[in-house]
Amino acid sequence: MTMQSNYKKQSGAALIVGLLLLVVITVLAISGMSTATTELAMARNDQNFENAFQAAETGLESALAQGQFNALGTVTITQYINSNDSFEARIEPDGDPTIVPDRAFSLGVGSGVVAYHFLATSEAKSERLVGAGSDRDSSAVHTQAFYVVGPQGPQL
Repeated sequence: MTMQSNYKKQSGAALIVGLLLLVVITVLAISGMSTATTELAMARNDQNFENAFQAAETGLESALAQGQFNALGTVTITQYINSNDSFEARIEPDGDPTIVPDRAFSLGVGSGVVAYHFLATSEAKSERLVGAGSDRDSSAVHTQAFYVVGPQGPQL
């Protein structure tokens, strides 16, 4: 008979402790899922930025490789790399040509050879849905200055 009296003294403390532990575990699980979702979005954004960065680099490389340098105006190259990534590269003159020194390396005196200065700019976009505009879209702009040595004249 002493056993029955011990059971009656328990007033459900184990149930309350168990429910509290269940609530704590549930809150931790929800917090973990929220953190994982945020990290996944961050990784996706970083991937889109990396795609735009590489597309801008590709734009500069393509523009310089084509060798279309016009000392009088801008040359524009537009290309779609894939369904989501594209770039527009421009090569434009950057100031007046400078005289290349002759064999004596004296400035201001030359043999009709000048350096044409150019500025190449590549603007790239990586869009999740092309034309839709999303918070996941990314863009990058890369600029590179260079010059080409050639005979004095208006066009290369």
